[in-house]
Amino acid sequence: MDNPIAESFWDGKRILITGGSGFLGSHLVKYLIEKRHLCSGQIVTTSSAKDLRCLENCMEITRGIDIIAHLAANVGGIGYNQKNPGALFFDNLQMGLNMIEAAREAEIKKLVQVGTVCSYPKFAPIPFKEDSLWDGYPEETNAPYGIAKKALLAMAQAYRQQYSMNIIYLLPVNLYGPGDNFNPESSHVIPALIRKFVDAVQASRTDVTVWGTGKVTREFLYVEDAAEAIVLAIEKYNKAEPVNLGSGKEITISALAELIGKLVGFKGQIFWDTSRPDGQPRRCLDTTRALREFGFKATTPLMQGLQETVSWYNDKYASATA
Repeated sequence: MDNPIAESFWDGKRILITGGSGFLGSHLVKYLIEKRHLCSGQIVTTSSAKDLRCLENCMEITRGIDIIAHLAANVGGIGYNQKNPGALFFDNLQMGLNMIEAAREAEIKKLVQVGTVCSYPKFAPIPFKEDSLWDGYPEETNAPYGIAKKALLAMAQAYRQQYSMNIIYLLPVNLYGPGDNFNPESSHVIPALIRKFVDAVQASRTDVTVWGTGKVTREFLYVEDAAEAIVLAIEKYNKAEPVNLGSGKEITISALAELIGKLVGFKGQIFWDTSRPDGQPRRCLDTTRALREFGFKATTPLMQGLQETVSWYNDKYASATA
């Protein structure tokens, strides 16, 4: 449903979305066009071709911009994190440093810095509350990425204090949905499992091996819900405190694997490679702050979101093989 009050917020404003051609960024662009009726001239996006590790590039793209949503990131799943800890730390910290400083120089009205659930301590109390963010060290395989992102929260709050910048910080849980990264070298758990099970069905294999024990839990947020949350935060939230974005529901990886297997028609056996890491023992967010501060509540059930994601991947897979 159209929202005239929300649409009026965007009158005359231009938004820069770093990583706007990526997974979350493309859905954010789509939401702004379809739900807030922004025209193409109001939305500026960047791709990997524009290296945000270079401050001059960041200063160039912020000219004439009112709002920035900094989504660009070097990110991947647990295997990718193990292989690239240095690059994950440097790239994400450097891009964030540059974008915040460029926003200051350009006198940007508002900047959204997107963080990560990986910043939370390994054994944070369940559900994760934003106030627990600094109460311990992150899970080891996620630590370089999580700490780099968490340092940007400190920077955002420091710039708010010294320069009166309106920087807000959002903490999304694991995202999934159509357009996700299905590269087995760098994908997160849901796209990795979808590809693994679809490949098994296509090859008529009777077993699939999955990393870890299957006992750990994760929470997932459908990407279209995440895009809505970012827009609502831009329109309504103006405080220094970080805000969790999630569904507030957790599921074990073993249950998730069984669910995805059934959705794609896999009838074989699942084996667990316990020599591979599990990552953080549990993940589940307290999402009350997002609801209270800007009215966000996730609405896409996991089963529905998985069906949409599987359908998208099957269509892509079918077209690729055709």
